[in-house]
Amino acid sequence: MPLYLSAWADTHDVVQVQDEEPDQITDIARRLGAPVCGDVEVALDAGPLDLAYVFGPHDRMLDTCLALVERGVPFVVEKPGGLGPGDVESVRDAASAAGVAATVPLVQRGGPVDRALSMAGAPTYQRASFVAGPPERYREAGCSWMLQPARSGGGCLVNLGPHFVDLFLQRSGARQVELVAANLSASLHGAGVEDHATLVLAGDDGSEAIIEVGYAFPASPIKRYCSYTSVGSRGYVDVGTSGQVAFTRASDGASESSLIDVDSDPLYDVFVRRVADTWEDGFTGLPTLGDLGDTMNLIWAAYERSSISSGEVSLG
Repeated sequence: MPLYLSAWADTHDVVQVQDEEPDQITDIARRLGAPVCGDVEVALDAGPLDLAYVFGPHDRMLDTCLALVERGVPFVVEKPGGLGPGDVESVRDAASAAGVAATVPLVQRGGPVDRALSMAGAPTYQRASFVAGPPERYREAGCSWMLQPARSGGGCLVNLGPHFVDLFLQRSGARQVELVAANLSASLHGAGVEDHATLVLAGDDGSEAIIEVGYAFPASPIKRYCSYTSVGSRGYVDVGTSGQVAFTRASDGASESSLIDVDSDPLYDVFVRRVADTWEDGFTGLPTLGDLGDTMNLIWAAYERSSISSGEVSLG
């Protein structure tokens, strides 16, 4: 939530902040000038709402989203949107039937990394590596439920992976993309959820994506490691963790370089401002619940087919 605060304060009139552990959010609510509530139903019944953000524990997302649909309130829901494919499908179908708009903060879409990778054209082969800090940071942030599989549904894959699966799906020319390999591990921290995951996706056009995510970077001001490559009909793009971009054109082999900001944190501010501009028009141009479903189906398939080595993880 802290990544959203500045933009919320600038663009939204926040009338209620709810959390099942109200003491965890008093500072956030104070900064937004809003009251704190511990119960979802009480918060939703407190007054007419134009918009809601659903960022609670993943095991509560289904009920919260359905309650918003019942009240006709447009909403933003964080990935994964629930604990399995059935949750997202239920919310998507209910929202569609009721004509309630919803969107998802898949914030890498349209961001600097996405734009850089697009220089190569539709990806034939793409690779994304995004390794964030250790799982202990969730306890320190008051979100210990993120490390409880029954509440979160998973670890780094369910949390970080959707951004990069979505990027491939949005740029791919394939009609169908399937999961062909997955490996999940909790060997580094044994924190209760996986701290490293690798997926291999394949499109029916011969395209391929390799996605690596993790909670394996040390606690550090640097925050994370990330790098990306993509090759398509226009050429080859390489994006380094420092933001250095190298694009080599297929037409003549010439290369050009540039520098971008690969920090994903500022993208949440951009997303909130787009929500503020589009909520009355059904979040035009922003990710949909259908997009979330397509993305999460591939990720949940990885949990279903993968045993997680070491640690105390039991998922799928």
